[in-house]
Amino acid sequence: MNGMNFAFHCLKRPEPTGKRVAIIGAGPAGLAAAGYLSCKGHEVHVYDKLPEPGGLMLFGIPEFRIPVERVRLGYRDLAERMGVVFHTGVKVVSGGRKDEGDEFVEKTVDFEELVRDFDAVLIATGTWRSWLADIPGIELEGVFKALEYLFRIKSAKLGHMDWSEVPEIEGKRVMVVGAGHTACDAALESLLMGAEKVYMSYRRTIREAPAGSYEINLLREKGVEWLELTMPKRIIGENGRVKAVELIRTKLSEPDESGRRRPVPVEGSEFTVDVDYIVFAIGQTPTPPFGENCGIATDRKGRIVVDSRHMTSREGIFAAGDVVLGPSLVGRATKDGLYAARDVHLWLMEVRA
Repeated sequence: MNGMNFAFHCLKRPEPTGKRVAIIGAGPAGLAAAGYLSCKGHEVHVYDKLPEPGGLMLFGIPEFRIPVERVRLGYRDLAERMGVVFHTGVKVVSGGRKDEGDEFVEKTVDFEELVRDFDAVLIATGTWRSWLADIPGIELEGVFKALEYLFRIKSAKLGHMDWSEVPEIEGKRVMVVGAGHTACDAALESLLMGAEKVYMSYRRTIREAPAGSYEINLLREKGVEWLELTMPKRIIGENGRVKAVELIRTKLSEPDESGRRRPVPVEGSEFTVDVDYIVFAIGQTPTPPFGENCGIATDRKGRIVVDSRHMTSREGIFAAGDVVLGPSLVGRATKDGLYAARDVHLWLMEVRA
């Protein structure tokens, strides 16, 4: 099997420039940037809180989409051929903030320390905080954020987590709320783990599903029950555990100024579905590695604001991937990391010459 070639710009390691770059995050954007920058002769250090590089390509996305061995061969090539230094199990952050996926953090490094010690810093930390619905019963055992749910399954499959820490899905009934790619991945992993029944609840129709009707219909063919124009109203528990979910049917309003049709609950349309687990895949928030007082601008969605050079509001600090774009596909994050790396290189050669 061929590995992902992140350093496809060169056949061998070039003469060193003497410049040092820190990349925070070893997902698709970070690895693509590491490949480009090492091909330009820069010394590259990649920091990631997970036990091995790959980000959600390894720890969130099902194997059939991205084979594990391709990612592993790719990052090993960066280390062995290009001299990229990986610091795994290391969370870069200012303050003591906790995010999803922090289970493997062995040490923390202050963000400002990297800014001080390197010629340039590229932030590619992605979106490691998920949303939950604000409904009764959300605190019950058996309620999961999709990222946490997928992360535990994939961590065990990769050999980094004991299976005792993973939900017992075999023979159980799972409802996934949402219709994006993460929701589809959670539904598929549930099937692969032997769930007796998998439902997907979405408040709009299949035509509006972010993952697209093709992906949803593939899941339906595999046995997933698609419940469109529905949304959870409350989670019903027994002895502290999820027993069922009460859904309410919705209808779509007339398009608003943006052309989007808003889901409106239909009064008196409630119905109940028995489930053992409910998984919310309704959105994720960027998780930059700094606090509020670091001088780097973010927008109202928490995304890092960058200019046309991928530069943040602080000179010499760049950002790329989902921490800038919001949740996106691997290809888009990879491309953004690549372009950001080019901008880092140009800045280093012009300003840091």
